[in-house]
Amino acid sequence: MRKLYGIGEALIDFIPNVKNSELKDVEQFSRQVGGAPANVVSVARKMGASTEMVTQLGNDAFGDIIVETLSNLGVGTQFIRRTDVANTALAFVSLKEDGQRDFSFYRKPSADMLYKADYLDEISINPNDILHFCSVDLVESDMKEAHQAMIDKFKSANGTIVFDPNVRLPLWHSAEACKETIQAFIPKANIIKVSDEELEFITGEADEESAIQSLFQGSVVAVIYTQGPNGASIILKDGTKIYHEGFKVKAVDTTGAGDAFIGAAISRILLSDEVNMTKLLKEEGQAILQFSNFVAAKVTTKYGAIESIPTLEEVTSELK
Repeated sequence: MRKLYGIGEALIDFIPNVKNSELKDVEQFSRQVGGAPANVVSVARKMGASTEMVTQLGNDAFGDIIVETLSNLGVGTQFIRRTDVANTALAFVSLKEDGQRDFSFYRKPSADMLYKADYLDEISINPNDILHFCSVDLVESDMKEAHQAMIDKFKSANGTIVFDPNVRLPLWHSAEACKETIQAFIPKANIIKVSDEELEFITGEADEESAIQSLFQGSVVAVIYTQGPNGASIILKDGTKIYHEGFKVKAVDTTGAGDAFIGAAISRILLSDEVNMTKLLKEEGQAILQFSNFVAAKVTTKYGAIESIPTLEEVTSELK
């Protein structure tokens, strides 16, 4: 069975029990397992795909709950390492009235940043497996080198590489360092997932169409462009564009919505019999967008990322 490998951060999100309050004024939080790669493998697993998480956690209670949560979902945890050298990463989130977020991260360094490239020797990649990664763990660290090694493994095995920049500027020394690193990793991927909020920052292009076209570098064959409540598009290298308008819901917490979208999309790719990516997206792109938009919309109606993921049965029954 084809498999998704998510590499990068798995952490604890502390979600406030109140909205529209500055982080300094929040007195109570709810603990949620998060981290974009962990969210993505969790969604893909709940949508029926086989998944593995590749990261490192601290030997602490937060690491324990992350492993327990992922295991209970059926996500593979055999490649999650533990260390006494650093703690599991934490993120404190403040929510605005519309469910949008601000973050404060505790990871200087966190255990995931100390994951070494040679740890990957125990992992065997099969043709048509998928790798998903983001930019949070591309700050200068051992984990950045591990990302490059994992990408090399996938290219050697003829796997598919999905890059969601998932920009988090507070984690970088400068916005320019973040932008330069993302731009350096774009040509290494086959599929780029980018949101409307990130597009101009990443590309330096104000015109939407020009900005999207500028992402077709190196190995990139498809761009998945998400626009929150305004739907999403798949744009292929040959100019083909597929659009779905999305679903209107009352959002209470947008944490993990983008991760839910790409996790759902990857699950549809993995469960398809078609392995030619361009052909698959042309033939099934509309259905993939509808499915992924629906999963992402459902996630925003509840608090947290992983705990808000609907079941596959809920998705398929409501989409009928």
